[in-house]
Amino acid sequence: MVWQGSRRVWLGQFTSTCAAAMTAPSTIDHSSTPIPKRQFQLGIVTYNLASQWDLPTLLRIAGKTGIAAVELRTTHAHGVEPTLTAKERTDIRRRFQDSGVRLWGLGTVCEFQSSEPNVVRQNLDVCNQFLELSADLGGVGVKVRPNGLPKGIPTDVTLKQIGESLSRCGEAAKKLQQEVWLEVHGAGTADPKHIQTIMEHCRHPNAGVTWNSNSTDIVNGSLQESMQRLQPYIKSCHINELYGRYPYRELFTALRRMQYDRFTLIEIPQKLNPEAGELLIRYYKSLWQELADRA
Repeated sequence: MVWQGSRRVWLGQFTSTCAAAMTAPSTIDHSSTPIPKRQFQLGIVTYNLASQWDLPTLLRIAGKTGIAAVELRTTHAHGVEPTLTAKERTDIRRRFQDSGVRLWGLGTVCEFQSSEPNVVRQNLDVCNQFLELSADLGGVGVKVRPNGLPKGIPTDVTLKQIGESLSRCGEAAKKLQQEVWLEVHGAGTADPKHIQTIMEHCRHPNAGVTWNSNSTDIVNGSLQESMQRLQPYIKSCHINELYGRYPYRELFTALRRMQYDRFTLIEIPQKLNPEAGELLIRYYKSLWQELADRA
């Protein structure tokens, strides 16, 4: 959905889709096993909704709307990058502590599928820089991604290379008491079967997966198969528009069953000014609570 026209118009669009989402059929397995209460909270990724907000604006809105955590995406207006000085890092850490909002981590574009070793090494170096930055700022980890399968290279070779690179990132993260999260991302590489293979090559306890709520997660109308593949590795979770065909109630129920106690982070394509963004987050949170708390 693209928000167009006045605030009244797009609020009407949003509330109508909320109603549709609340009444959509569920693919949940209604077994007799009790479903635990929700332990995860709502956070936000600054791609793209908050990409044009500076850090004080972001923290102000997050605090007002009850957003528990933030993943800061590189290159955006908040300017949280490895080039920050020690003093600037201390100041940002203090800002988060004072706000009561958790710095969950840093979202990078580091990727390791290239057939050129120098490119892979450069991405490993940048990942290490972000891990150091996250540690300095009080974050938990750094998000990286696979971004497609290079032509002319056997798929199994690429998946092994990504997994071994991720393991190296995991070792760097361990030394800094951090984590590294592989986003389920990219043409071909977003296939949960491939992400599972990558993680089997990685095998590092400080490395995990960011579930990304992709259409490729859905097999025969359900998330069950993909969740079985990736559940052991899930350390973070991105969510997008809560209406439409993606079975969010099933996802949230699965997260409750596995007693996931971290964050589901809003990552939607709309770019809004702070006033409109704050209003959207309030509506979004209401729908999220209904979907996440009711099986």
